[in-house]
Amino acid sequence: MTAPKHQIRATYDDETITVYQAYPPPIADAATRAGRFVAPFSMTRMTWIKPSFLWMMYRCGWATKPGQERVLAIAITRSGFEQALSRSCLSHFDPGLHADTASWQDQLARSPVRIQWDPERRPDGGALPHRSLQIGLGPAVVPSYVNDWTRSIIDITDSLPRLRSGASPLPTEEPYPLPTEVAQRIAATG
Repeated sequence: MTAPKHQIRATYDDETITVYQAYPPPIADAATRAGRFVAPFSMTRMTWIKPSFLWMMYRCGWATKPGQERVLAIAITRSGFEQALSRSCLSHFDPGLHADTASWQDQLARSPVRIQWDPERRPDGGALPHRSLQIGLGPAVVPSYVNDWTRSIIDITDSLPRLRSGASPLPTEEPYPLPTEVAQRIAATG
Protein backbone atom coordinates (compact mmCIF):
# COMPACT_ATOMS: atom_id res chain seq x y z
CA MET A 1 0.00 0.00 0.00
CA THR A 2 1.29 3.46 -0.88
CA ALA A 3 1.70 5.91 2.01
CA PRO A 4 -0.16 9.23 1.77
CA LYS A 5 2.13 11.99 0.50
CA HIS A 6 2.01 14.11 3.70
CA GLN A 7 1.56 11.79 6.66
CA ILE A 8 3.27 11.89 10.04
CA ARG A 9 4.67 8.46 10.84
CA ALA A 10 6.19 8.16 14.29
CA THR A 11 6.83 6.07 17.35
CA TYR A 12 4.29 7.07 19.97
CA ASP A 13 2.16 5.84 22.85
CA ASP A 14 -0.87 7.26 24.65
CA GLU A 15 1.12 10.09 26.25
CA THR A 16 4.29 10.73 24.21
CA ILE A 17 5.74 10.84 20.71
CA THR A 18 9.41 10.27 19.92
CA VAL A 19 11.25 12.89 17.92
CA TYR A 20 14.90 12.92 16.91
CA GLN A 21 17.67 15.48 16.92
CA ALA A 22 21.40 15.28 16.19
CA TYR A 23 23.96 17.34 18.09
CA PRO A 24 27.66 17.67 18.76
CA PRO A 25 28.90 15.78 21.86
CA PRO A 26 28.88 18.74 24.29
CA ILE A 27 25.14 19.38 23.77
CA ALA A 28 24.22 15.67 23.72
CA ASP A 29 26.29 14.88 26.83
CA ALA A 30 24.81 17.75 28.84
CA ALA A 31 21.25 16.86 27.80
CA THR A 32 21.54 13.16 28.56
CA ARG A 33 23.19 13.84 31.94
CA ALA A 34 20.50 16.35 32.93
CA GLY A 35 17.58 14.50 31.36
CA ARG A 36 16.59 17.75 29.66
CA PHE A 37 18.19 20.33 27.38
CA VAL A 38 20.61 22.58 29.25
CA ALA A 39 23.57 24.75 28.21
CA PRO A 40 25.28 24.65 25.79
CA PHE A 41 21.89 24.03 24.12
CA SER A 42 20.57 27.39 22.93
CA MET A 43 17.11 28.51 24.00
CA THR A 44 17.29 31.51 21.64
CA ARG A 45 17.50 29.84 18.25
CA MET A 46 15.24 27.62 16.19
CA THR A 47 15.61 23.90 16.91
CA TRP A 48 14.38 21.29 14.43
CA ILE A 49 12.72 18.07 15.55
CA LYS A 50 11.94 15.11 13.33
CA PRO A 51 9.47 12.28 14.07
CA SER A 52 10.99 10.13 11.28
CA PHE A 53 14.00 8.08 12.33
CA LEU A 54 15.17 7.51 8.75
CA TRP A 55 14.85 11.17 7.82
CA MET A 56 17.03 12.00 10.83
CA MET A 57 19.56 9.39 9.70
CA TYR A 58 19.61 10.91 6.23
CA ARG A 59 20.02 14.42 7.65
CA CYS A 60 22.90 13.54 9.99
CA GLY A 61 24.52 10.89 7.78
CA TRP A 62 23.92 8.23 10.44
CA ALA A 63 25.75 10.47 12.96
CA THR A 64 28.80 11.09 10.74
CA LYS A 65 28.29 14.74 9.82
CA PRO A 66 30.24 17.37 11.79
CA GLY A 67 28.14 18.83 14.59
CA GLN A 68 25.66 15.93 14.30
CA GLU A 69 27.73 13.09 15.74
CA ARG A 70 25.21 12.16 18.42
CA VAL A 71 21.58 11.26 17.84
CA LEU A 72 19.04 11.76 20.58
CA ALA A 73 15.59 10.17 20.81
CA ILE A 74 13.42 12.61 22.72
CA ALA A 75 10.03 11.59 24.12
CA ILE A 76 7.78 14.64 24.23
CA THR A 77 4.16 14.94 25.22
CA ARG A 78 1.65 14.45 22.47
CA SER A 79 -0.20 17.51 23.73
CA GLY A 80 2.97 19.61 23.35
CA PHE A 81 3.64 18.16 19.90
CA GLU A 82 0.12 19.00 18.76
CA GLN A 83 0.33 22.44 20.37
CA ALA A 84 3.47 23.15 18.34
CA LEU A 85 1.76 22.03 15.13
CA SER A 86 -1.28 24.18 15.91
CA ARG A 87 1.02 27.24 16.12
CA SER A 88 2.86 26.44 12.89
CA CYS A 89 3.08 27.67 9.34
CA LEU A 90 4.42 25.90 6.29
CA SER A 91 7.87 27.19 5.36
CA HIS A 92 6.62 27.64 1.78
CA PHE A 93 3.55 29.12 0.14
CA ASP A 94 0.85 26.55 -0.63
CA PRO A 95 -2.05 27.80 -2.81
CA GLY A 96 -4.24 25.03 -1.38
CA LEU A 97 -3.88 26.49 2.12
CA HIS A 98 -3.21 30.19 1.63
CA ALA A 99 -5.41 32.66 -0.21
CA ASP A 100 -2.35 34.45 -1.59
CA THR A 101 1.33 35.04 -0.91
CA ALA A 102 0.60 38.00 1.36
CA SER A 103 -1.66 35.94 3.66
CA TRP A 104 0.98 33.19 3.85
CA GLN A 105 3.68 35.76 4.69
CA ASP A 106 1.44 37.21 7.41
CA GLN A 107 0.86 33.75 8.92
CA LEU A 108 4.59 32.99 8.66
CA ALA A 109 5.46 36.20 10.51
CA ARG A 110 3.03 35.38 13.33
CA SER A 111 3.83 31.65 13.69
CA PRO A 112 6.63 30.56 16.04
CA VAL A 113 6.83 27.09 14.44
CA ARG A 114 7.87 26.13 10.89
CA ILE A 115 6.76 23.04 9.02
CA GLN A 116 8.64 21.39 6.15
CA TRP A 117 7.64 18.28 4.26
CA ASP A 118 10.75 16.62 2.81
CA PRO A 119 11.11 13.31 0.96
CA GLU A 120 11.07 10.35 3.34
CA ARG A 121 14.16 8.15 3.10
CA ARG A 122 15.14 4.52 2.84
CA PRO A 123 17.94 3.18 5.10
CA ASP A 124 20.41 3.76 2.25
CA GLY A 125 19.35 7.42 2.05
CA GLY A 126 17.40 7.13 -1.19
CA ALA A 127 14.26 9.26 -1.47
CA LEU A 128 10.78 7.76 -1.23
CA PRO A 129 7.73 9.27 -2.98
CA HIS A 130 6.02 10.30 0.27
CA ARG A 131 7.10 13.06 2.62
CA SER A 132 8.39 13.27 6.16
CA LEU A 133 7.74 16.09 8.60
CA GLN A 134 10.33 18.44 10.04
CA ILE A 135 9.25 20.88 12.72
CA GLY A 136 11.24 24.03 13.44
CA LEU A 137 10.57 25.29 16.95
CA GLY A 138 11.31 29.00 17.21
CA PRO A 139 12.60 30.78 20.32
CA ALA A 140 9.05 31.56 21.46
CA VAL A 141 8.25 27.84 21.91
CA VAL A 142 11.68 26.35 22.70
CA PRO A 143 11.21 26.95 26.46
CA SER A 144 7.97 24.91 26.37
CA TYR A 145 9.75 22.14 24.46
CA VAL A 146 12.59 22.07 26.97
CA ASN A 147 10.73 22.67 30.24
CA ASP A 148 7.21 21.34 29.69
CA TRP A 149 7.02 18.83 26.84
CA THR A 150 10.23 16.78 27.13
CA ARG A 151 9.78 13.58 29.15
CA SER A 152 13.03 11.75 28.35
CA ILE A 153 16.19 12.08 26.27
CA ILE A 154 18.07 8.95 25.21
CA ASP A 155 21.32 8.95 23.26
CA ILE A 156 20.85 6.23 20.61
CA THR A 157 24.14 6.82 18.79
CA ASP A 158 25.73 3.51 19.87
CA SER A 159 22.81 1.55 18.40
CA LEU A 160 23.07 3.15 14.94
CA PRO A 161 25.60 0.71 13.40
CA ARG A 162 23.34 -2.26 14.29
CA LEU A 163 20.27 -0.46 13.00
CA ARG A 164 21.98 0.59 9.79
CA SER A 165 23.30 -2.92 9.05
CA GLY A 166 19.92 -4.53 9.72
CA ALA A 167 21.24 -6.44 12.75
CA SER A 168 18.61 -4.67 14.85
CA PRO A 169 15.13 -3.66 13.66
CA LEU A 170 14.44 -0.03 12.89
CA PRO A 171 12.03 1.81 15.20
CA THR A 172 8.41 1.01 14.42
CA GLU A 173 6.64 4.11 13.12
CA GLU A 174 2.88 4.22 12.69
CA PRO A 175 0.64 6.90 11.18
CA TYR A 176 0.09 9.56 13.83
CA PRO A 177 -3.56 10.56 14.37
CA LEU A 178 -3.89 14.33 14.16
CA PRO A 179 -6.84 16.49 15.15
CA THR A 180 -8.55 17.62 11.93
CA GLU A 181 -7.76 21.32 12.36
CA VAL A 182 -4.07 20.55 12.96
CA ALA A 183 -3.91 18.24 9.93
CA GLN A 184 -5.41 20.98 7.76
CA ARG A 185 -2.98 23.59 9.09
CA ILE A 186 0.10 21.53 8.16
CA ALA A 187 -1.31 20.13 4.89
CA ALA A 188 -1.31 16.54 6.16
CA THR A 189 -3.01 14.14 3.74
CA GLY A 190 -3.22 11.00 5.81
